[in-house]
Amino acid sequence: MTTYLPTDSDNNPIPALRLKDNKAHKITSSTSSARNSVAFEGDTKVVSIYATQDVFLRFGNNSVTATTSDHFFPAGVYYDVSIGGDKTGHSDYLAVIQSSASGIVYISEKS
Repeated sequence: MTTYLPTDSDNNPIPALRLKDNKAHKITSSTSSARNSVAFEGDTKVVSIYATQDVFLRFGNNSVTATTSDHFFPAGVYYDVSIGGDKTGHSDYLAVIQSSASGIVYISEKS
């Protein structure tokens, strides 16, 4: 099978995605829900997330709001998340709310 992925020394594909140029986002978490101000590109299927403080998060459209009942995301973890694909809906935004302290959530679109 032909692949455009990098390969290891045994010629096995390494599942790696590149960071998209000019597609880094930063959200400040606080006691109120906040989301990225610019939508993720329509062809972005994976985003990487890193938070400096624990947060709760929710993906959705331009009116998405996070609450403390949403998914918990711990500080200090770098994690890749699928935001949609060819046969599923696509999330354009990420909303966050702090768990106990304000911080920064860094998001990188990948392709």
